[in-house]
Amino acid sequence: MNFLVPLAALLGFEAESLKERIRRTLVGNAVMLALAVVGVAFLLAAGFFALADIVGPIYSALIFSAVFLLCALAVHLSLRASAARESRAAVAKRRSSETGAFVTTAALTALPVLLRSPIVRTLGLPAAAIAALFLIRSGKDD
Repeated sequence: MNFLVPLAALLGFEAESLKERIRRTLVGNAVMLALAVVGVAFLLAAGFFALADIVGPIYSALIFSAVFLLCALAVHLSLRASAARESRAAVAKRRSSETGAFVTTAALTALPVLLRSPIVRTLGLPAAAIAALFLIRSGKDD
């Protein structure tokens, strides 16, 4: 944090007021979170008691535990699916990058052989320049 003070002074921020504002925001958010947790706990207790009046305390506890376990299972499965999707995307990106590197290497390796041919020099070089121009123009976001 010591390196941020000179930077803040350069940018015109007053470090003390900034630090105080951050502290005030953190304390306010912590208090709101604590009150929200207490509110949710009382809502759960009220739901439990209401369900206990209907089906009894044992079945009410079983129903609540089953619902929470199912919610935990749903979160677990969604996190695993998300991780698998990210892994597949990373593999696809890596494969695409490796394919591009392979094609570039093959083209650079074959270039000296191709440039010995007079037809490739007269027709291939202008065609390659035009193709590169189209690739560059299609990559721009106008």
